[in-house]
Amino acid sequence: MEQGTVSKKAGYISIIGKPNVGKSTLLNRLIGVKIAAMSKKPQTTRHRILGVLTLKNAQLLFLDTPGIISKAKNELHKKMIKNAVSSLDDADLVLFMTDPFGPDELDKYALELLKNYKKPVICAINKVDLVEKKVLLPLIDTYKNLYPFREIFPLSVTSNINVNELLQSIIKYLPEGEFYYPENVTTDKNERFMVEEIIREKIYSLYGEEIPYISAVVVDEFVENDERHGNVDYIRVIIYVEKESQKPIIIGKGGLKIKKLGTYARHEIEEFLGRKVFLELWVKVHKNWRKDKAFLDRLSV
Repeated sequence: MEQGTVSKKAGYISIIGKPNVGKSTLLNRLIGVKIAAMSKKPQTTRHRILGVLTLKNAQLLFLDTPGIISKAKNELHKKMIKNAVSSLDDADLVLFMTDPFGPDELDKYALELLKNYKKPVICAINKVDLVEKKVLLPLIDTYKNLYPFREIFPLSVTSNINVNELLQSIIKYLPEGEFYYPENVTTDKNERFMVEEIIREKIYSLYGEEIPYISAVVVDEFVENDERHGNVDYIRVIIYVEKESQKPIIIGKGGLKIKKLGTYARHEIEEFLGRKVFLELWVKVHKNWRKDKAFLDRLSV
């Protein structure tokens, strides 16, 4: 390195932890753009999603992963667990996220997956704004005894408590190196994927407990500046469910439910793309798709 030049840092950070501890929320806050679906319901994230944060002298490549679950009930769960665990192979650092209500068995199971990991691991205890301060010091001591973390941060992503401090700590442990991506890149996912994520998130927010988990969203057609629809982007999306009885739940009486879904999703898609779209939603049945490995492979779940 020439005298007077400032070294750059760049590296992959795998965010792992049990479902619903705020991994996607943290990713979106750090990147400054919503690139991962968020919901209060657990297991919203199904894919491994890359978020790229480029600062003056550091590029952080965050891998948001599906929540760690100990037992796979179907092929979808197997794929989600595989996506989460495989992210460790690419990581220069692991960010283990949890909440202040444990540690529970899933926390311990996730830490067991890290027992042979040789690179730095940082612990972030999210949602600390939901508990009294007096519980935090004993909780931090408990996690210190569970795993040799480099650092432990009490955190609240939604209240922006210690988020910047966590970021600076991550940068400290990253290796020196050139940036992997141009400075304007925020994710490696394409527009089709982002449209699917937006619609999935709206399904989580608009429907009951079961529907989000038995539905899959696929962009079937994406035509930019489509002459058939007034030279706006045409996006045809298929929402797959597992049973015929689930279709009318998605559609709603007189089509009102799916119309509401389409309206909410279209507004956010247009905001993300920065242009008008014609969004068309269809509902189809693929019996027991969560158990169909070949179907899941086509979905890239």
